[in-house]
Amino acid sequence: MASASTNVDDTKSILTSSMTLRGHRCNIQSMSYFPDGQRMISGSWDKTTRRWDLKAGKEIKGAQGICEGKVYAVAVSMDGRWVVTGGGDYDHGELKVCEAETGIIKTFVGHSKKISCIDISADSMLLASGSRDGTARIWNLETGDLKLIAGPFGGVGWVGAVRFSTDSKKLAVKLDTGDCLEVWEVQSQKSVVRIGRPLGYSSVAFAPVFWTNKNKTIIAALTLASKDDDAKTVHEFDALTLKNVGTPFEGHTKLVTGLALSLDGALLASAARDDTIKLWAYESRQLLASFDIQNIHRLILSPDSCQLAYTINTKDVHKICICATPPDILAQASAATCKRSEL
Repeated sequence: MASASTNVDDTKSILTSSMTLRGHRCNIQSMSYFPDGQRMISGSWDKTTRRWDLKAGKEIKGAQGICEGKVYAVAVSMDGRWVVTGGGDYDHGELKVCEAETGIIKTFVGHSKKISCIDISADSMLLASGSRDGTARIWNLETGDLKLIAGPFGGVGWVGAVRFSTDSKKLAVKLDTGDCLEVWEVQSQKSVVRIGRPLGYSSVAFAPVFWTNKNKTIIAALTLASKDDDAKTVHEFDALTLKNVGTPFEGHTKLVTGLALSLDGALLASAARDDTIKLWAYESRQLLASFDIQNIHRLILSPDSCQLAYTINTKDVHKICICATPPDILAQASAATCKRSEL
């Protein structure tokens, strides 16, 4: 993949929020769209999950979830059947699975400390969870059976991100410090490749990871230099060797806190502590736009990529902002993908 030289100043734009969702009373740690793109669930340190009607722009009454500990992760399966929340405290993990149609809630017990990240396989059959106890686990969503325990990973922190390959055969695991990435085979229950080592740096990096190019590559914000560096650069790695592929996505000056990839793999969105959101053409690595957003934390793309949702967390303000993804940005990202496929 060729590197696209772009003057960051030329990409500066204004991102206008079309909807603001308020209700959480503490940091909003995670969001997930439902497959229809008309609803969303969010999880917060206020120990609640809230569901939102995006057509009406308000919280859905009677759908609020109350948890024992802080909520760090939420996810909705691609078929819309399962809604999962993960969280807890320093001395226990809390992992709940709700069947959306019936409202029946199951609790998966196994993690000994708070759950920091979750992922649901593309076929909606498996659940992966990562925890402060230093392990990642894979569960059968239907039965609750535990299929795999990966780790512990050196005991220096918690698991910061987990992601199934689209065929559910492998699991990518990133440490919260953003300095170590590992790939596990689900069937053999073995680690097959690893890059980096736990540096023990205190900045936590919960930005997710993504499988790309038909599971041939993995995208992750990772620091591979020293413990004095934050994970401010997004890299693409060969999934078999975890060697760098192509040019990194460089532009952020501080820790990347959010990462989202469109379902068609054309558009990559990133958020960082430098108070910017950046939109990239995945194939060409071209920086398409950069938006100044104060106190940006997490971000996600809607299933059709036409919406960008991000969280704002300050001492007194905790909200979700919904914006329309600029159509010209979507067109440029798609054009780059089409051009690549023609080569």
